[in-house]
Amino acid sequence: MLSVSNLSIQFGKRVLFDDVNTVFNNGNCYGIIGANGSGKSTFLKLLAGKMEPTSGNVLLESGKRMSILEQDHTIFDEKTVLETVIMGNENLFALKSEIDKLYEDYSDNNADRIGVLQEKYEEMDGWNSESNAASLLSNLGIKEDLHYTLMKDVDPKLKVRILLAKSLFGDPDVLIMDEPTNDLDYHTINWLENYLANFDNCIIVVSHDRHFLDSVCTHISDIDFGKINHYSGNYTFWYESSQLALRQRMQQNKKAEEKKKELEQFIARFSANVAKSKQATSRKKMIEKLNIEEIKPSSRRYPAIIFERERQAGDQILNIENLSKSVDGEILFSNINLNLAKGDKVLFYSKDSRATTIFYEILNGKISSDSGNFDWGITTSQSYLPLDNSGFFNDNINLVDWLRKWARTKEEKEEVYLRGFLGKMIFSGEEALKKCSVLSGGEKVRCMISRMMMKKANVLMLDEPTNHLDLESITTFNNSLKKYKGTVLLTTHDHQFAQTLSNRIVELTPKGIIDRHMSFDEYMENEKIKDLRDKMNN
Repeated sequence: MLSVSNLSIQFGKRVLFDDVNTVFNNGNCYGIIGANGSGKSTFLKLLAGKMEPTSGNVLLESGKRMSILEQDHTIFDEKTVLETVIMGNENLFALKSEIDKLYEDYSDNNADRIGVLQEKYEEMDGWNSESNAASLLSNLGIKEDLHYTLMKDVDPKLKVRILLAKSLFGDPDVLIMDEPTNDLDYHTINWLENYLANFDNCIIVVSHDRHFLDSVCTHISDIDFGKINHYSGNYTFWYESSQLALRQRMQQNKKAEEKKKELEQFIARFSANVAKSKQATSRKKMIEKLNIEEIKPSSRRYPAIIFERERQAGDQILNIENLSKSVDGEILFSNINLNLAKGDKVLFYSKDSRATTIFYEILNGKISSDSGNFDWGITTSQSYLPLDNSGFFNDNINLVDWLRKWARTKEEKEEVYLRGFLGKMIFSGEEALKKCSVLSGGEKVRCMISRMMMKKANVLMLDEPTNHLDLESITTFNNSLKKYKGTVLLTTHDHQFAQTLSNRIVELTPKGIIDRHMSFDEYMENEKIKDLRDKMNN
């Protein structure tokens, strides 16, 4: 379907890909993974023809159509929403445009030509194109009254959904998507997962959303050391199998036969899961046929995130009474009355992301509420990972000196002690002497996690903790929080984080809160809660 031959790309002296040869086949969904900076987005641009390789080529099978989720949100500004979606099928749109142009100058001379084009248009299901496009838009939450609006007048967050509809329109043979779940809500992501899991053709996707990768992928394509290797299964299968293989490599005394049996049992356990979608059925068959020699240990470096508590908190964690906040006359939340108990792992959720961020800023004394008050338990100590951490990195100092600012004792101020926490987040050797001013978004978050580990608090507050992190850091962060014995207040767009960590959901609304002791999926799928949410958010 789509083949890559002898592909290399180099930026100055840096070789990103070196003599890559691979094939992407029809009916499969490939999740491209790799450490930050490994070239995932660059690889998609090369496949899509948006960038030229240094050498080698990409070949799409003759007669096949490729569709790309556009990252430039301004290129269709002068088109209507509906036109933009239909432009996803370039051949169909060009045909329609030619027919319309001929009709503008209709004569006996061009009547035959119009007839031929209309016949071809019908073969391409052109007469249903508007209704098909409208249906896609509706499923992605774009209301009908926006369909004839110019793209330049559309809210930027809605543009993302429209461009997603454009990429899906007309069932392309190859679909290329870079972070398709960005700026989508839970229900839209759920719809997209189901749509792609039953998609018949070839999908190539980059995503940091593990739940999404698990739902749609038949293969994981790992970029490592300038090469790309395909592995059967979804992200969780790749992660767990590669970790198992890594453990086995370190078990020198274990016999080869025992290791083989352990791998076979792992494959059997994984493929036994009930599978309903086309992708899941296909994935299951591939895993069952998998040769155990294909399971390889990962060379990826994972951070070592361990949250300890200096002391155990008492029973009283946090009490909130009648807390309210408005911004520019708009109520974000009101009348929050809440008591948190020891061991609660609470997901704070809101349809307006400003509400949760301001809620954390109030709890951390950064801004004031309009009314109400809150009291932390006397035995609690808090550590906060804010959405915007830029204020922590204004000093042009190295990372060891940066972390030293939060050291409390003479021992904690020692370089060896500080390097221990930085090393856990993969800042070892010279990396720990980097200046704050040159850090990437992901490196800043890793520094903030080092700081949180050093503080040893018994209450953690996390506002979108997975932002900027690679899959390795996200997976380790998730696993460490599952083991953490303290109290967690959490807001995240990462489905797996939300589902695997929280035992209580609190939704902030303009008319009060909805507070339920249940998992995230149970909360989002409960019909009575859906009705209540509609009433309290409108």
